[in-house]
Amino acid sequence: MGKMIMSNGPLDGILVVSIEQAVAAPYCTSRLADAGARVLKVERPEGDFARGYDQAANGESSYFIWLNRGKESVTIDLNNTDDHALLLSMIEGADVLVQNLKPGTLERKGLGAAAMRARNKRLITCGISGYGETGPYAKRKAYDLLIQAETGLCSITGGPNEPARVGISIVDIATGAAAQAAILEALIARSVTGQGSDIHISMFDVIADWLAVPYLHAAAGNTPKRIGLAHPSISPYGVFTTSDGQDLLISIQNNREWELFATGVLDAPELVSDPAFATNNARVENRAQVDGTVAQAVGQRSNAEMAKLLQAANIAFAGVNDMNGLLSHPHLHTSQVATPTGSVVSLPAPPALIDGVRRVVKSQMPALGAQDAAIRAEFAPTSNQTTQHQAG
Repeated sequence: MGKMIMSNGPLDGILVVSIEQAVAAPYCTSRLADAGARVLKVERPEGDFARGYDQAANGESSYFIWLNRGKESVTIDLNNTDDHALLLSMIEGADVLVQNLKPGTLERKGLGAAAMRARNKRLITCGISGYGETGPYAKRKAYDLLIQAETGLCSITGGPNEPARVGISIVDIATGAAAQAAILEALIARSVTGQGSDIHISMFDVIADWLAVPYLHAAAGNTPKRIGLAHPSISPYGVFTTSDGQDLLISIQNNREWELFATGVLDAPELVSDPAFATNNARVENRAQVDGTVAQAVGQRSNAEMAKLLQAANIAFAGVNDMNGLLSHPHLHTSQVATPTGSVVSLPAPPALIDGVRRVVKSQMPALGAQDAAIRAEFAPTSNQTTQHQAG
């Protein structure tokens, strides 16, 4: 286990203003906050609707506490003149502006990326949308599962009988991670040029990129089929049941591993040179025969015996766990986040170890508008800003 120490982080001194809701943008800015940035979360007066997704985390939304730790919450009504001037003042002092509003919303309020970067040349703006700013679908609402379906991700997920959603908000998370990476690149570029950047990230584009391998298979006339917990182009790579009823996911990645597996685990060295088994392409073509051979061997041994054999042969394998398995997993590292009521929630820790240190997350989830008074005082707009807005 890596050491855990408190640190301001590499983004200490970076101010992020985020007009955000749901998952994608909050994922991005929560990771910036973890790295030391100060994140001002702008919420509607009724709050980010993700606050009401569930009550799983000691009465708070599991999504919200995961993605909004360490931020400051300020409520702003964009239709209110004073609030508009306050937001303008905040953006003028910011390093990064993130937003996942409907495309064109900020432009109609005079707060679009071009206008804001004209006032603050070092500002990095990042707009997150479903399908981008232009194109035939640009005005469509887009949520995680909708994009999973629209891109075809669901068509390659699940078992043979029907498509399925990926069991987490993978589109939102992937989009937030892509936005975080682009913002970090822009901060590096700004350190050289002194100029900010205007970034646009669409959920559709992100997952289309992630689907490059099945896309290329489909383009070659071999559209991938759903095969559950198995790999469409590697064999054997799937779930096999031991004599004591435990499921093991076993993966053979290359012919060298197949030789080790056939000899050391299956005790069938003749399969190394058998034309139906010798290469991965042959094993994929004869998947039913391969899987049947492996299943028979695995079914004769207990889970403990199989684990010992697989480890000795240096073959990759895993248990097929549920979430309770993750809760008790020996490799799980956790962080603690305090709720507005004072209770503490444990959740998975940030993954990176840097110089042997695992970063400690900023440990407070903000109540709605918790920093309203402080932020309004700190960023009180000048009379010139207010006059400019009224004139516009």
